Amino acid sequence: MTGLDPLWPPAPIRTERLVLRQSEARDRTTFIELFASPEVGTYVGGPRPRDELEGSAPEVPGRRPGLFVIDLDGAMIGMITLDRRGAERPGYVRPDAGEAELGYMFLPQAWGHGHATEACAAALGWFADALPGEPVVLCAQTANVRSLRVAAKLGFTEVEQFEEYGAEQWFGVWSSPTPSG
Repeated sequence: MTGLDPLWPPAPIRTERLVLRQSEARDRTTFIELFASPEVGTYVGGPRPRDELEGSAPEVPGRRPGLFVIDLDGAMIGMITLDRRGAERPGYVRPDAGEAELGYMFLPQAWGHGHATEACAAALGWFADALPGEPVVLCAQTANVRSLRVAAKLGFTEVEQFEEYGAEQWFGVWSSPTPSG
């Protein structure tokens, strides 16, 4: 992600229960499980065929600036991304668009335990330190009640709603604390 490249990868970020880290070869199976899961795919365009993923996933998937693997007790349970939102997409908070956009996916067995909120809060804290004053946006289907709850807990505020990908989308912004001078 532009702006993060020289800062990537950060040292692993530890929370009370989780570790946010760069992906490793041992995460490949979980990446495939995430993208093949019908439950995970419900609000992100559907699951991808497992055999297609098996054949196309690199040995170390997700090794790029802006992608954190979420590790619980030594095993990947999900991932967080911070990517620049494309200017061609609806939803932005600055006239030049291109804000950082938070995304997250967790295995269904990790749902309902506060892992997404805990991990995303840690990633946002790291981002605020790395790029002070930069806003972060989040887009989720309005039908994705779990994701909207996470957004609210993290302090995202609604900017607008619009249709994209054939579904009503909620678009919000999080503003990092501005450094005092």
